[in-house]
Amino acid sequence: LQADDVESKIREIIPPGFCTNTDDFVSLLEKEVNFKPFGMLLHTYSVHNEEAGEDITYQIYKADMTCPGFREYHERLQTFLMWFIETASFIDVDDERWNYFLVFEKYNKDGATLFATVGYMTVYNYYVYPDKTRPRVSQMLILPPFQGEGHGAQLLETVHRYYMSSPTVLDITAEDPSENYVKLRDFVLVKLCQDLLCFSPGKLMQGFSQEMVMEAQQKLKINKQHTRRVYEILRLRATDMGDAEQSRSYRLDVKRRLIGPYKKKQRELAKMRRCLRPEELTNQLNQIDLNMQHEQLEETFQQLVSDYRRVLERLAQV
Repeated sequence: LQADDVESKIREIIPPGFCTNTDDFVSLLEKEVNFKPFGMLLHTYSVHNEEAGEDITYQIYKADMTCPGFREYHERLQTFLMWFIETASFIDVDDERWNYFLVFEKYNKDGATLFATVGYMTVYNYYVYPDKTRPRVSQMLILPPFQGEGHGAQLLETVHRYYMSSPTVLDITAEDPSENYVKLRDFVLVKLCQDLLCFSPGKLMQGFSQEMVMEAQQKLKINKQHTRRVYEILRLRATDMGDAEQSRSYRLDVKRRLIGPYKKKQRELAKMRRCLRPEELTNQLNQIDLNMQHEQLEETFQQLVSDYRRVLERLAQV
């Protein structure tokens, strides 16, 4: 048997100059003492490490390709995407509309201050007519040794706060978000919105309103779709689910949003009744089981409430 040529495959994604033996790699580590983060410092925070028994400091920076040495650093950094994110691809770094946000661990060793790469996020600034932009999160990665410590939430909140201060930003979105990213975004946006007056318990119980849409968009750059999820999560917190009337009101309110696709199918069915021959209609009716649709709607609602409760549990721990 002939071994696969692994190195040739690696060369397709890793820039030239990578190490192929341990000794060379260890010798290069000595240069790490001179490494400094790129760009502008946006946020510093601490996380308590149980194993070390102390608080560890982390910093988030915003960088771009004009920072000396950043292009070469990013070429190496983005290769992590291929190992940890399915269907990942590299971006066009020559496009000036990209922003880069990086998380570093800051620590001391032998009297020197060192920085370790924790993760990063890329954001593309789309043009919105006539004079706005819509930042869209493209890639986000927290390296495995640092996952589960809250760095993703810190990074996403910092990025939101950075764009919130810009009058030219309309809202912030994400490109093809994963399920985990949606849960992370729910937590961050609820944390940001919970102190807005339009999300006070009294107003939450009155239902979703245009006031919520406007205030969340103007102050926090959150679009209508995401604002609706924030409303549903915060209303769940304000609702006594043990009270039959409150529970029913909440369930109907959420299901009115979820039922949209099912109503579309019912409209299609009504159109088919007018247009199809009896045998064709029978065939289509066999594919549309209304009882099954109601079961799917209830299942979707229960899963949503379960996800919302996890967001609220995490929020209570902050």
